[in-house]
Amino acid sequence: MATADGRLSLSATLEAFNAVLKRKGSESARGSVWFKESSARNLRNRDFLAPQAALRAMFSDGQVPSDIVESMVSLKCPRVPSIQSCQMVPAGLTVKLARPAVFEQILNAIPMYTTPLQAAQEHCVILNCVPLHGCKDLDSLSLNHLRAILVTDHLAGMLQTQGINVHLAPSLADEEIHQFLRQLRMEWPSVQETSPNLEHLHALKEALRQCPQAESTELHPDGVLCKLHLKKFLEEKQLEAYDPKLDIFLVTEEKLHQVAELQRAALQCLAVAPGRSFSVVHVVDSKEAFQQQKVDLLWRLVFPQASTHLQKHLVCGPVKTIHSASPMNALQYFQLRHSQMYEASVLKYGDLSQDDTWTETVSVLTSAVIRFEILSTAHQNQVLLDVDETSVSTKGTKGGAFVMYNCARLATLFETYKKAEEQGVYPAFPPPSELNYFSLREEGEWLLLFNGVLPFHEVLSQAAQLPIASGGLRIAANMDAICKFLIQLSMDFSSYYNRVHILGEPRPHLFGQMFARLQLMRAVREVFHRALATLHLPPLSQI
Repeated sequence: MATADGRLSLSATLEAFNAVLKRKGSESARGSVWFKESSARNLRNRDFLAPQAALRAMFSDGQVPSDIVESMVSLKCPRVPSIQSCQMVPAGLTVKLARPAVFEQILNAIPMYTTPLQAAQEHCVILNCVPLHGCKDLDSLSLNHLRAILVTDHLAGMLQTQGINVHLAPSLADEEIHQFLRQLRMEWPSVQETSPNLEHLHALKEALRQCPQAESTELHPDGVLCKLHLKKFLEEKQLEAYDPKLDIFLVTEEKLHQVAELQRAALQCLAVAPGRSFSVVHVVDSKEAFQQQKVDLLWRLVFPQASTHLQKHLVCGPVKTIHSASPMNALQYFQLRHSQMYEASVLKYGDLSQDDTWTETVSVLTSAVIRFEILSTAHQNQVLLDVDETSVSTKGTKGGAFVMYNCARLATLFETYKKAEEQGVYPAFPPPSELNYFSLREEGEWLLLFNGVLPFHEVLSQAAQLPIASGGLRIAANMDAICKFLIQLSMDFSSYYNRVHILGEPRPHLFGQMFARLQLMRAVREVFHRALATLHLPPLSQI
């Protein structure tokens, strides 16, 4: 099996294709000339296209010289698939890959295409979920708060797939909130006792008193410890990108507790990787973004070493509900979706309330529905939740229930094959290298491989990229990429599964195609499982 560096790559392919065209084309061409096709209609005839409009900018008559076309056909580069044909058509210059060879190369090395590249060096990231600092109890957990929590948890899952050490903050003291997050399949760190580390807090208060930007005040009834002049600090340290309106900060005990939590996480990072820097990402609701900048600066003031580590702010847009008679908090939203999923299951299978397996299934489905509803929208944009009683079902094609349903269909497929093999109906699965990939001629099979399996490791790696080193205070992440990818994969798989009988009649001359199809389904199943793991969702074996 080849190394991870030897796996086929769409980005490497586009880069190589561009290099061939630009070698003799006009220097005025900028960016990528080629793009990958994704629609079933276009993939019937081609896999890549350099549009005619782009070619006219490179060649005077828009016609690509024949020697360049020949160079494309004979192109041999690491990580670039074999090419079957390259030709000019009215739409532009097209490339079609040698599909059986691509099937063979990928399906003989499935783990290589379902695992992202690991981080080059050991790195530590603190994900600070800001809303959890201020939530006193479960009833105070709003939908905006829930979104920030889900974003933080998903981001942790994606970073961990790359081998990055992730520390979540804050540790939870409230058991009700902790149990609620567990219902949503989140394992959040908790504290053993609710009392703060008084010695640590005392040290922070002492550091605060020593700050030249701090103005002492008598203890106010609302718990104000001192007044900080942040504008002076920003000017002295020449810190840019912070809100220009930042100035007076009335520091409370609660804000100092936040800094203590960040400091605890920082010490954990330093224990894992002594001497190495770490990064901090504050995941914050847009309504709390301004205040969090003050906490960021407070930490820098009382702990100057924090200035040597990168702090970034990932701001989440608001969550709004429609068809709701009254405002809804996170718990009420969860209860609504849980009851809807339970009722949908009852309609389909009857009352299963006494079945522990189905109780767990409904719980996982509820978590999946909630995650996909909130995480399928780019984190900086507003989320609109339709809480109408008919807005969620197990049959819709755009949500978490649909994704989990198709994952369960794959589990059923392989369980059916296993039982048939044990009964002697089908022979044992041959080694992948012995399979006949020329038998994979269905349009839907190429769609699953080319849009699903082949690009998955790049989708995963790109979704997990945090522009920590970029300028500015705020950063954006592709938090919606995995959900959207899974929904599209589910639609492609469902269409194929409904049309094609994968487990055919037990006739020897049909086994070759059946095993090739099963190997493709193995790859699709692994993609589902890996992607769901970043959402902390277990794959279901039945729905």
